[in-house]
Amino acid sequence: MLEVIKTERGTPPGGYYSQGIKVGDFLFTAGQIAVNPETKKIVNENIEAETRQVMQNLSAIAEAAGTSLKNVVKTTVFLTDMRLFEKFNATYAEFFPKNPPARSTVQVGPLLRDVHVEIEAIIHCPSRS
Repeated sequence: MLEVIKTERGTPPGGYYSQGIKVGDFLFTAGQIAVNPETKKIVNENIEAETRQVMQNLSAIAEAAGTSLKNVVKTTVFLTDMRLFEKFNATYAEFFPKNPPARSTVQVGPLLRDVHVEIEAIIHCPSRS
């Protein structure tokens, strides 16, 4: 069964897509950017703040689906400049202190709204028994 996941605490969709789709025991998120869901403004004063906001948005979508970042299986990271990787990676690691998920990181051209990082995730949703 397919379930659309939506939360006001995550990145508001900027197009025709869902924040997340839960299928069986897995949640597939759309790429999240650093939009503060309360102010609707981009957080991009530096890559660390931008990464933290993206991860907070991913966390909100996970929680709306009944799971958390501790169950992330795989992320795909889109960076506009690999020279940002070291600072991005250090901030990203704060959210996965143990057993980090599998990850692919690719450099891409400009992202919408002048952001420097976008992250999508596949997250396990353990059954509640």
